[in-house]
Amino acid sequence: MSAHDFSFTSIDGQPLNMADFKGKAVLVVNTASRCGLTPQYAGLESLWQGYRDKGLVVLGVPSNDFGEQEPGGESEIREFCAANYQVSFPMTAKYPVTGGEAHPFYKWAADVAGEGAAPAWNFHKFLIGPDGALAGVFGSKVAPDDAELKKEIEATLPG
Repeated sequence: MSAHDFSFTSIDGQPLNMADFKGKAVLVVNTASRCGLTPQYAGLESLWQGYRDKGLVVLGVPSNDFGEQEPGGESEIREFCAANYQVSFPMTAKYPVTGGEAHPFYKWAADVAGEGAAPAWNFHKFLIGPDGALAGVFGSKVAPDDAELKKEIEATLPG
């Protein structure tokens, strides 16, 4: 299996297949609108703007798993992200990312990287390579502008 075997529903209610990102690096981030780390949205948008033409997709996955910090519905989340952080990168509908109810992508990533790699808080990051393999795991406190994260993204970009 690879990340390309999974699909989500987009925040707009449309199918969002990870296979559509074959040949690109994907940074999958579970997000929340009422978290102390919510300002990371700005950095994620900056990564998206800076690397999208080089083959990076930033994919936000809203989740209410941690501290109930994403209580709103998809339209509220979308409006919050656009108004406060000008988010233009793709986002999914709201999903659980931990435990038995976790989205299958998150179960797969934790299986591949080890249980300790499962999200422990909002803004946990999984880097997926162009081939769909898990290329890196970054905890919540690793900011989008972190030098090591950028180095790994650059090493994972196609070509």
